[in-house]
Amino acid sequence: MKGTPAVPAGGSSETAASGGDAPRSFPEDVLDDLTPEQLAAQWEEEKPPAAGALANAASSLVVLGVGTGAAILSITMGLGTPATPQPGLWPFIISCVMVALGLFQLIAGRHNRDAEKFTRMSTAPLTGLVTLAAMVALMPLIGFELPALVLCIIWMRFLGGETWRSTLVVSASVVVAFYGIFVLALHTSVPHLF
Repeated sequence: MKGTPAVPAGGSSETAASGGDAPRSFPEDVLDDLTPEQLAAQWEEEKPPAAGALANAASSLVVLGVGTGAAILSITMGLGTPATPQPGLWPFIISCVMVALGLFQLIAGRHNRDAEKFTRMSTAPLTGLVTLAAMVALMPLIGFELPALVLCIIWMRFLGGETWRSTLVVSASVVVAFYGIFVLALHTSVPHLF
């Protein structure tokens, strides 16, 4: 391509000007011309550092703890039978799967090289979970409109990195659409302010 740096043939993707010391970085149009081997090398260089055995064990223990706690709560809700299930049956089954996966990861995952090291971005799922729980807790008190709007703004702007304009437009549209569907059209008993 005209005006783009040439990629050396030997799989190395540094330009001649970098002297071989700079990390690989290509414009989008150059990425289209790379071979699969060069792309794999690029992705390998850019991926986050691998997690160690301690991080793998810690994440497995978290899954085990959540699964065990959910199983206990499911039992208190009542399990019933497959023919006449009670509210806790499906959460109990999912909790058992979580416990089994957590145990498997704890035993077999010590040598896993694909797991990523915990970074600042690792808190994003936790932030999403906490804000979702806050929305669920606030809905019976003040309706779904304001908590849903705040939730959308947090998820889009701070977790998704969207612009303020798209965040506000999409967040307001989501709340209006949910209101139209669940309150006006279906007349559900979802708590609402208006």
